[in-house]
Amino acid sequence: MKFNTKTIHGGQEHDKAYGAVMPPIYQTSTYAQTTPGGHKGFEYSRTHNPTRAALERSFASLENGNYGLAFASGLAAIDAVIKLLKPGDEVISTNDLYGGSYRLFRKIYENFGVKFHFIGMENAAKIEDYVNANTKLIWVETPTNPMMNIIDIKVSAAIAKKHNIILAVDNTFATPYLQRPLDLGADIVMHSATKYLGGHSDVVMGALVVKDKELADRLYFIQNASGAVCGPQDSFLMLRGIKTLHVRMQRHCENGKKVAEFLANHPKIEKVYWPGFPSHPNHEIAKAQMDDFGGMISFVTKGNNYSEAIRIVENMKLFTLAESLGGVESLSGHPASMTHASIPKEEREKTGVVDALIRLSVGIEDADDLIADLRQAIG
Repeated sequence: MKFNTKTIHGGQEHDKAYGAVMPPIYQTSTYAQTTPGGHKGFEYSRTHNPTRAALERSFASLENGNYGLAFASGLAAIDAVIKLLKPGDEVISTNDLYGGSYRLFRKIYENFGVKFHFIGMENAAKIEDYVNANTKLIWVETPTNPMMNIIDIKVSAAIAKKHNIILAVDNTFATPYLQRPLDLGADIVMHSATKYLGGHSDVVMGALVVKDKELADRLYFIQNASGAVCGPQDSFLMLRGIKTLHVRMQRHCENGKKVAEFLANHPKIEKVYWPGFPSHPNHEIAKAQMDDFGGMISFVTKGNNYSEAIRIVENMKLFTLAESLGGVESLSGHPASMTHASIPKEEREKTGVVDALIRLSVGIEDADDLIADLRQAIG
């Protein structure tokens, strides 16, 4: 199947009981057994649930993987990956990443003896400089949040393979519509499925996809043992959202391009971060590993004035000021005080997350209306 077909049919089958086209919501915690161990593949819904199983097959299909895992949130999915490690292991991570990931790494897992190196990965070959005998995981986010930096997945994968290190890629911003990291050599793909995969700002969920059975079995064990799974209602909503992923992403990309070009030509805007610009660092890598450039944009006003940035986001009408991204509706955010507030100011400013930075999640409304909203808000 090609991608547009996979969003609707990938890994799916009609319900065996009554032929339901959509997988039913199996709102049950347990399953009857005819004898101890005599069941139909389901015992307890923390371990397995038919609605969640259908979703996990869909996740795997979208990323060209063999095994999918659904979690209660994106951070729960990341947590499961870090639980592959033990005290003394080391992780190389991009220094420009989602604040929640940074918080989990630094505030939780460093306390358990896992060491993290946060580095710039614009030149992915530099990753190898930080590899040592204790390095067990490379954590890549591309495009990064919120600076839209592009990291070369193929180069990262080559380094990981050379040193027998797991490469995990956070593919939340790109989605499998634009980028498929497993095809580029990654071992694990992570999604905050809350965002584009769900697409309607009505469900919180995380996803992991892998190809290797041994790695999948380890992650399934962690998923069951730790229990951070999503419920059947959320699984149903996610399956529904995925069925329109391809048409939504096409419009996100179209609108994103128009909004980015408007901002780049606005006299009050100092800098626009969007990987579709030829001037963007690693634009050529983005062209090579992505099919388009997405609807996530960050920008800074001239003068880098905190109050001015707050005024702009407060004055937007169609762009809703809110956490999260990837929904059909356009959202705006102020990373320094919202998504990246958990990162110390001196650390976030090193990566470009200055006080005046504004992040946009460009939705699927009419682009002219979105541009008009930005025009009046910027003034």
